[in-house]
Amino acid sequence: MENQVQLKFNDPAPDVKLLDEDGKSIQLSSLWRDKVLVLAFTRHFGCPQCKEMLDQLIDSHQALTEKGLRLAIISHASAESAKQFCDLRAPSAICLADPDRLAYHQYGLYRGTTWQTLLSPRIWISNRQLARKKGYKPELPPPGQNAYQMSGTFIIGTDGRIRLPYYYDDIADHPPVDLILHGIMGADWHKPFDSKPLL
Repeated sequence: MENQVQLKFNDPAPDVKLLDEDGKSIQLSSLWRDKVLVLAFTRHFGCPQCKEMLDQLIDSHQALTEKGLRLAIISHASAESAKQFCDLRAPSAICLADPDRLAYHQYGLYRGTTWQTLLSPRIWISNRQLARKKGYKPELPPPGQNAYQMSGTFIIGTDGRIRLPYYYDDIADHPPVDLILHGIMGADWHKPFDSKPLL
């Protein structure tokens, strides 16, 4: 497992240059400049838990939009493959490609352990449930994608600072949409994080 340095609340969000669905370069900061950004990193396109995560986000996309949030999905596929996947699974979201995994690493998302990606009982339970309910079964990652890559979700304010860094304990773990919509104890993602100590 690679040595990980994870982002914390109120850290500056890494401003990475990625590829959009048309293969054109896009600066990540352009997406959070005028709206709070929900940035969701996927593992690989054969991952049933990633499909479930995207289903939940897309089902809630209207509510996210009404809250003034912008949704962007990042994969470590080519721009062409990312477009095909997003056209199928997340047509209303902004889809970005990071084939070199530069953004993944700058956001502290590295190679997971065998426990995090395969052996955790929660993963096996999740696999059975998703196969039964939605027909999603674990598949090998497409060429160029890594089955050990971990996912993560980040909320970034218009000031370019991390409002919420969500690192998965294992691949079956992802943030509830209710948390993204309503914040921690009702926190307003639009307001800067108050890091001053309580008196």
